[in-house]
Amino acid sequence: MRDTPTAQLPDVDVLARLRLCERERFVHQHPHSCALATRSAAHFLFGVPLHWMRDWPSPVTVFVRNAQGAELTCVDGHQYADFCLGDTGAMFGHSPEPIAQALAKQAPNGLTTMLPSDATARIGERLAQRFGLPFWQLAMTASDANRFVLRWARAITGRRYLLVFDGCYHGAVDDTLVDRDPVTGATVPRPSVLGAVHNHDAYTRVIPFNDLDALAAALADGQVAALLAEPALTNFGLVPPLPGFWGAAQALCQRHGTLLVWDETHTLSTGVGGFARTHGIVPDFWVAGKAVAGGVPCALYGFGGDTAQRMAAVKCAAPEGHSGIGTTLSANALAMAALEAALDHLHTDATYARMTQAADVLEAGLNERLRAHALPWTVTRLGARMELQFTPATPRNAHDVRRAAHPALEESLHLFMLNRGVLLTPFHGMMLCSPATDTAHVDQLLTVFDEWLAALGL
Repeated sequence: MRDTPTAQLPDVDVLARLRLCERERFVHQHPHSCALATRSAAHFLFGVPLHWMRDWPSPVTVFVRNAQGAELTCVDGHQYADFCLGDTGAMFGHSPEPIAQALAKQAPNGLTTMLPSDATARIGERLAQRFGLPFWQLAMTASDANRFVLRWARAITGRRYLLVFDGCYHGAVDDTLVDRDPVTGATVPRPSVLGAVHNHDAYTRVIPFNDLDALAAALADGQVAALLAEPALTNFGLVPPLPGFWGAAQALCQRHGTLLVWDETHTLSTGVGGFARTHGIVPDFWVAGKAVAGGVPCALYGFGGDTAQRMAAVKCAAPEGHSGIGTTLSANALAMAALEAALDHLHTDATYARMTQAADVLEAGLNERLRAHALPWTVTRLGARMELQFTPATPRNAHDVRRAAHPALEESLHLFMLNRGVLLTPFHGMMLCSPATDTAHVDQLLTVFDEWLAALGL
């Protein structure tokens, strides 16, 4: 294991004083959000309709009045340059006009019917053209899509075991919510998971990312149905694949009869068609959600002709009844309308060119400041997404991320920027540029970043 030099960090007392000051500043600036948090707590657990919404470093969650493009406005009237973008759900900007128009047009003509719409054939053709796989199925969320894919994978391979990388992927599939013991390498239950009844660690294997030897060993007994992964880790900090890793990894999967499942919900920001099309790799299953339909709840999974034949065979051979795959609202009329509009107007070269241009400016600005202040920190980038990491080198796996973790510094960065009108993803130092992100938004972030460094005495 390589040695990672200790990154320059601010004085602990300075960091603690700044945290106290920024929390007080937030409360003073956000009286209406504070009042709504108290009022909502009478009816919502932790005062929010989804408990993840409390994962921000602020004393209470910011309550939003409206969001448009790359900006949102809170109930206290503060406007934010949004580099979180709904943790990718609004990757193409908040309420893109083509999506809003498609929803308004469809709404009077039906919301959900559990029947295909007249746009189904057109959408299938566009999906195949854009993402390079001929067959598709829809779901409501990427987590659901992955659950369904893993059911298919186990059914068509006749195998029970799954394989994931340490640090996991972005979603909420129970089978994947396990950890790797750093000493023994064994798969163990994740302590933070609530209400687990089944021993998912008994049928899931966990290995380090970017480790071909570990991958070969995990697949060697021919018992793994599928490897479920993001092309680059994003849920545990941004960890890109090493050059040549995925070509070799896919060859290992094919050699051992293991299906390769790529979840591109976060890496869709890599380029048009996601990481797969950008890098010329075709997995057995390709999954995306969140942003794929412009932020409207919608997810999908694609697969090739041979896989489709195997899926059809096991379905036809099974007794009549519920397959356990799919939900009633999957492919509802609103989601299909939004998906078609997104394919026509958002998943385009022009859209990604604007995202890339903003990301180029942001990356250059951050790196310029790291050099000027002689800070041994790293900006790791993947398409329109990047992360400021408090380590001298881009991490190769989850172990590297854990060693470099500095939660107090991350919290300070987020809250300081939030108090000055810049919203970052609350997990790590992740930043995402939308097609609506312009130089003014980037300049605002960089100016606040300068102020944060000065406040820390760096």
